[in-house]
Formats: sequence, C-alpha cells, structure tokens
Amino acid sequence: MKKEAEPSCSFCGRKKKETQILISGIEGHICENCVNQAQQIIDEELFQKHKKFQFNLPSAVKPRDIKKFLDGYVIGQDEAKKYIAVAVYNHYKRLNQSKNDEVEIEKSNILMVGQTGTGKTLLARTIAKFLNVPFAIVDATVFTEAGYVGEDVESILSRLLQVCNYDVTAAQHGIIYIDEIDKIARKGDNPSITRDVSGEGVQQAMLKLLEGSEVLVPPQGGRKHPEQKMVKVDTSNILFICGGAFEGIDKVIASRMNQAKVGFKKGDDKDKVNKENFLSHISPLDLRTFGLIPELIGRLPVLVHLNPLDIEALRSILTEPKNALLKQYKKIFKADGIQLTFEDDAIEFVIAKALEYKLGARGLRSICEALMTDAMFDLPSDTSIKEFIVTREFVESKLEKTNVAKLKAA
Repeated sequence: MKKEAEPSCSFCGRKKKETQILISGIEGHICENCVNQAQQIIDEELFQKHKKFQFNLPSAVKPRDIKKFLDGYVIGQDEAKKYIAVAVYNHYKRLNQSKNDEVEIEKSNILMVGQTGTGKTLLARTIAKFLNVPFAIVDATVFTEAGYVGEDVESILSRLLQVCNYDVTAAQHGIIYIDEIDKIARKGDNPSITRDVSGEGVQQAMLKLLEGSEVLVPPQGGRKHPEQKMVKVDTSNILFICGGAFEGIDKVIASRMNQAKVGFKKGDDKDKVNKENFLSHISPLDLRTFGLIPELIGRLPVLVHLNPLDIEALRSILTEPKNALLKQYKKIFKADGIQLTFEDDAIEFVIAKALEYKLGARGLRSICEALMTDAMFDLPSDTSIKEFIVTREFVESKLEKTNVAKLKAA
C-alpha cells in the first residue's frame, strides 16, 4: 500500500509534528505560527493607518490653551495644571528638536502629590484627550521585584505599545502616567538589607525607565522569559507623570517644620505655615523620609501638590464641569423621559456630608449613588412620572437608611 503523505503547512512548510495546531483548508493547511504572523501584518496594515500620531502641536496652542482645556473638566488645582501644561508643551518641543543641536532639552518628569479624590488621575485622563501622542495610564501597585509573583516594571511600556498598536516609533514619543507611586515606598528612610519585594527593588528597576535607556519589553506584558520575543524601546523621549496620595506624609512635613531651633529668632516663620494644608510645604526631603529612594526623587524633578477640596470646590465639581455629576444623573433620567431637579438645600447637605467623610470627589459620587439608586430602579417602570425633584428631606432620609452613613465611622 502507498503510504499517505504527512500534512504540512502550505505557508512555511512545517510538518504536522513540528506544529501545535495545523488548520486544514480546501487547498492546503496553515499552522499557528503563520496565523499569528498574518494577524500582525493585518494590524500593521489596517489598524495602524486609522490612528496617526502627530508629534507637534498647532502653532496657535500655548500652555495657557492647555490649561484652559483642563479647566473645562477639572475644578481648581491651578498650580498643578500649570506644571502639567508646561511639561506637555515642552515635551512637544523636545520631540521636534534637531539632533545636531548642541543644547539638548532634558525632559522634566512630574510627581503629583495629593489626597485621595483631589483629581490626580482625572488630570491625567483629561490631558490624554488633548494630546496627539500615545498616552497610557498604569498602576504601580502590581509591580514586584524580579523573581516574585507580579509584573515586571518593563510592562509599563507594554501598555504604551498596546495603545499605539505596537508602533515602536510612536511609543518612544509618548507620555505615561504612573498612578499610586507611593505604594512602592520602602518601609523606612534607611536602605533595606533584605529583599523588599514591592518597594525599594521596584524603585531601582524604574530608574532606567525614567532616566532614558533602551529597554527590552515583553509585548504582552507580565513576566519576561527566555523564549519570549522582545521589543526594544528607547525611553529617552517618553515623559513620565507620577501621582500618589502619600497618606501620612503630612505628619512628616509637620515634624520637619516644627523642629526646635537653638538660639533666638522671631516667630514669623511659624505664622506662615499653612496648618490646614501641610502638602503646600512639601519638599524632596519629605519624600525621602516617606520611603522614596533619592535616585528616584532626582529623576522626578518637578514636584507639585494638589490642594484638598473645600466647600466651593465640591459645589463646583457637582455642577460646573462638562461631565459634572449632576449633569450625568440628569442625562440618565432624561433618557427615560424624566426631568431631574436638585434643590439648593439638597446640594448643600450632600457637600457637607462629603466634607465630613473626607473622601474628596469620590465621596460625592458615593453619596449620590446611595441617594439615586432606588429612584433609578423604580422610576423608569412608572411611565406616569415625568419630573423628579430631590429635596433636603429626601437626601436626609435616604442617607440614614444606607451604608454611606458608616463611612465616617470607618
């Protein structure tokens, strides 16, 4: 009997025993490797053409225009907006700088410090809407030192590659926002003599990324292994913006500013200390005491703080921005043909509760969800209701029955 020929891939010629999957067709076969390569070609030829990144700003756009755009979405925090506007504006200048220029503009990585709910991540997401360069937001809490369960620091760049469909040239001119940077602080000011799985070791691994070097990146993120295909990315032109709450650093600042001094001196300096907002006096020394290593602090030269939200800021967050909370709820009810109205007394009570819970803008969202859940559940089913007015009495009764009232105790 004539022996039947072993099937093979019609594209690369691999035999069936040399492949994991061999898909049969009318005229031949194709293996999993050729399928992956064909998918990459499709992504490069089709999807990448739909999103082109431009590495220059229109000549009419200046830092004031960038800040004005941020004002439409983020309430207050004028100083932080100025720093970000200048950093982004200069980033585009660096991208278009001639390589033969003797004076090389260095990038100014930014570190934002502020309480939870003050708008750090919102600032990053808003500036992403304005830019024509790849922009990625990553979370520092998932990174661990090499050899432990978790992700390698290089997976930061994997996120940026995925945003621009693995266009390395575009990724090398992008901006990355690293959130929760305070969660990788070491446990004390002194260098650790043991392995610090998700603290000092991660900070040291981030140094080469922030400074600018050629890094081998696993395209899909996660852990690197020897058989994996790597992509080389140069981080010299990538701008890094870091943010964190740094819970407890106000005590470090207070301790530094209230140190006893030897000798006689007038007490004018103490009067200038803003005891309501110690973050306004933050310095790189405080970050070192908190647990960031000096090498990392040096690679984040622009240090900016975000002010805690007061009554006026919370009221504006509820009503003024383009995506204000009350506007969102009105749009939700309008889709069911119901007109939603908030009385001024109800808004004042919600703001007072948000200040009491000290959760910033997120506290406003928690309270509003607790108030509106029952209404959003019942009213769409009742077609006779065309208007819903939220009063102070309604707000007080709802908050007493929900778990939001337990936030203060927590």
